[in-house]
Amino acid sequence: MAPQREWFETDYYDVLGVSPSASEKDITRAYRKLAKQHHPDANPGNKEAEEKFKSVSTAYDVLGDAAKRKEYDEVRQMVASGVGPFSGGGPGGFGPGGAEGFRTFQFDEDAGFGDLLGGLFGRGARGRRGGRGGRGSRQAGPQRGADLETELNLDFLDAVHGVTTSVSFTADAVCSVCHGSGAEPGTTPDVCPQCGGSGEVLVDQGPFSFSQVCPTCGGRGTIIEKPCHQCGGRGVERRRRDVKVRIPPGVDDGQRIRVPSRGAAGANGGPPGDLFVTVHVGKHPIFGRKGKDLTVRVPITFSEAALGTQVKVPTLDKPVTVKVPAGTQSGKTVKVRGRGIDAGKGSTGDLLVTFDVVVPKKVDGAAKKAIEDLGNALTDNPREHLGV
Repeated sequence: MAPQREWFETDYYDVLGVSPSASEKDITRAYRKLAKQHHPDANPGNKEAEEKFKSVSTAYDVLGDAAKRKEYDEVRQMVASGVGPFSGGGPGGFGPGGAEGFRTFQFDEDAGFGDLLGGLFGRGARGRRGGRGGRGSRQAGPQRGADLETELNLDFLDAVHGVTTSVSFTADAVCSVCHGSGAEPGTTPDVCPQCGGSGEVLVDQGPFSFSQVCPTCGGRGTIIEKPCHQCGGRGVERRRRDVKVRIPPGVDDGQRIRVPSRGAAGANGGPPGDLFVTVHVGKHPIFGRKGKDLTVRVPITFSEAALGTQVKVPTLDKPVTVKVPAGTQSGKTVKVRGRGIDAGKGSTGDLLVTFDVVVPKKVDGAAKKAIEDLGNALTDNPREHLGV
């Protein structure tokens, strides 16, 4: 892999919070800790955490690969010693001092920064004069499609049990007429005569060389003589799409589900982006939830609360019998283990049952007389602690 511009500007060791001498295990351990802390699923709607997650992933993509890390360390050594495209110094290219005389470098922004730097390290552009690529060949034309965001409203029980459904949205997709080739049906793209299909051409600059996007095909590697009438040669079109989404059991409100490769279509034959689906879970008339735990409120009478009893309580499956201890106060919660939400992999929550003592709104006759007798028989003052 040829060095990237960001390698000169960003200290990936600092991003992961490790030293340049850190072992592979230390780097992996630091990445996992930071990725878990800043993952978008754990921080829904937090843009700062999302950006941090991306920077941590980028750092690990380089430092977690032995070959990339070696090249990155060479780049950082150049930066530290004042050598490189962003260093200070006098004009000029390679002087009598060889590489040490290299202080500044003028280059075309469109020339392909990665290959230009690859040439400085003796990698990349050399040996590709015919455009058919040795090690480090870079396809400048194909570009990954954008990641897309959409939303999905789910029924409470569908979220609990998991479901496979579909979402509809309008976005770039592979052209339905040319199927991504960009050419009118019945014709095929021709290999670019200038770059030979690599999408890049070699430019010699004295003692070194670098590659740049082919000016003839724009980096695609092919020439389309007769563009598709539907997409105009782009290979993608904007249209309504229906994408199937598998929702895992126990998905929570606001959680984001990633659907790989179902985002916007890539340009010039590039891979598609990903689709991120934000789930909104509806309310249930009886149950609520706290993570994997299911909640339910059960009304009981005054006599049941005072004397104790057993009541039937609904669950996601069959009802269960729950004991109401004598002297139960309104708002008391008891736990029924293993009757919550089954999120798979042996991870099941509990059922949290909250008792609500119901006071009758209208009392007369024998009931009124019985309650009056009870009030006279009880000697406890519930307001004694108020001191009034």
